[in-house]
Amino acid sequence: MNTSTNTISFQSLYGDFKAITKAGLAISVVFSSLAGFMLGVVDWHSFQWMVLFKLAIGGYCMVGASNAFNQVIEKDLDALMDRTKNRPVPAGRMSVTTALLIASVLTIIGIVLLYTINPKTAMFGAISIFLYTSVYTPLKTMTSLSVFVGAFPGAIPFMLGWVAATGNFGIEAGTLFLIQFFWQFPHFWAIGWFLFEDYEKAGFFMLPTGQKDKGTALQIILYTVWLIIASLLPMFGFTGRLFLSPVAAVLVFLLGLWMLLYAVKLYQIRSAKAARTLMLVSVSYITLLQLVYIVDKFLR
Repeated sequence: MNTSTNTISFQSLYGDFKAITKAGLAISVVFSSLAGFMLGVVDWHSFQWMVLFKLAIGGYCMVGASNAFNQVIEKDLDALMDRTKNRPVPAGRMSVTTALLIASVLTIIGIVLLYTINPKTAMFGAISIFLYTSVYTPLKTMTSLSVFVGAFPGAIPFMLGWVAATGNFGIEAGTLFLIQFFWQFPHFWAIGWFLFEDYEKAGFFMLPTGQKDKGTALQIILYTVWLIIASLLPMFGFTGRLFLSPVAAVLVFLLGLWMLLYAVKLYQIRSAKAARTLMLVSVSYITLLQLVYIVDKFLR
C-alpha cells in the first residue's frame, strides 16, 4: 500500500514539475540552443560534450524557472482560462511558496551551469528570465505589444547556443537571434488567434489589432516574409562563419514558402482551424530550418 501511495505521489509530483516548468516548451527551446551550439562549434574536433550537456540542463532550468515565475504571477488569471486552470498553482496542487522555491532553485542552477560555460551565456540566460517574467508577463494584460517584447527572450535560445560554443556575440549570433525573433510573431499570433476567446477571459491582448481580422492576418503574412528573408541572409556571405550553401538556401526558401502558404490561408479563411494549422507548421518550420542549417554545416 505504501509503495503504491509513494508511486502515485511520485507520479503526481513529476507531473506537476513538468507542468510548472512547461516541459514540452522547455525541451523545444533547449533544442534551439543545442542547434545554435552545433552551428557555433568550428568542427567535430573542437566539439565538447560536457559543454553541450551543461547547456541542455542549464537551458532547461532557465526556461523552467521563467515558466514557474510566470505561473505564480498569473495564477489568478490562469484559473480563468480552460487551457491553464488545471496547472499546479491555480488548481491548488502546489502552493505559491513551493512554486517560487522551484523557480528560484532552477534559476540558481541554470545561471551557475551557464556561467561555467562562459559568462556571456549566463548573462543572456539571466536577461531572458528577467524580460520574460518582469516585462513580457505584466504587459500581456495591458497591450498587444507584449508579443513584441516577448519575442526578445523568445529569440535568445538559438543565439545562446552560438555564444556557448564560441564565447562571442557577433554577426553570426545576431543573425540567429534575428531569425527566431521574426519567427515569434506568426507563431504566437496564430496561437493568440485560435485561443482568442480563452485569452479574452483573462484579459490578455495577444493579437496586433486586438481582433481576429484581416489586419492581424496581414501582419502575420508580413512577418513571415521578414522571417524568410532573415533565414536566407547567411547565403550571401555577410554573416561571418554562419553560411548557407545554395542547396541549403533552396531548402530554407521552400520551407519559408510552405509556412507562407498557411499564413495566406489564414488571411483567406480567418478560422481557428487555419490558425492552429499555421501554429503547427511554424513549429515544424523552425525545427526543420535548424536541422537544415546543421546538416549543411557538417556536410559542406
